Amino acid sequence: MGLGVGLVAWSLVANLVIGDSGYVTRNVVLTALAIALARRFGFDPGQLGLARASLRSGLRWGLGAMAVVVVVLVIAVAVADHLAPVAALLADERAQLPAGRLAYVATVRIPLGTALFEEVMFRGLLLAAWLRVTSTGRAVWWSSAVFGVWHVAPTMVALELNSIEVLGAAGISAVFAAVAVTTVAGFGFTWLRLRSGSLLAPILAHIATNSFGLLAAVAATGPTSMP
Repeated sequence: MGLGVGLVAWSLVANLVIGDSGYVTRNVVLTALAIALARRFGFDPGQLGLARASLRSGLRWGLGAMAVVVVVLVIAVAVADHLAPVAALLADERAQLPAGRLAYVATVRIPLGTALFEEVMFRGLLLAAWLRVTSTGRAVWWSSAVFGVWHVAPTMVALELNSIEVLGAAGISAVFAAVAVTTVAGFGFTWLRLRSGSLLAPILAHIATNSFGLLAAVAATGPTSMP
């Protein structure tokens, strides 16, 4: 429980106090420290989803998940002009970034700063810690729920950037929706982790969801400007 509270507290500090400064660097460093501490506390690579023997399975399931995400996003872009709810789901203010910055976000910031970091923390360390003290079902539920709550702070930041009052009706609805969606995503990523035995599977699925989702937003709203 303490680890989950600590992760949520870090999300609040990182997003509302520290901000974007050194995002990728600090998250890569924290990822390495988390793995080192987990090993020191007796978690073996298999428990963390980092065993070499499971890499092939992780790659297979991860690539499969990526393919599913691509198909869903292609369909979403195709129907976005005709279905307002789909267009709203694809909306991402980062789609208007200059091309160079957009490429950096999709190929570096998201894979290393977001997907790798969050998967190690939630489907690696937090899940393994819960599995030590409770059933698989409860471990999956609680780690996914914490993953959902983890997204409260970044959602608040996104609302402020879009000049939406966080404590207004629209802001509160957006926060609850973000928690619900990311909790469900947490269940999906955790299923991939357990089914494949490897963190590689949810890492690839996470990259596909975020990076390809950003590219889908670009496709739906038009090309970005050049840097």
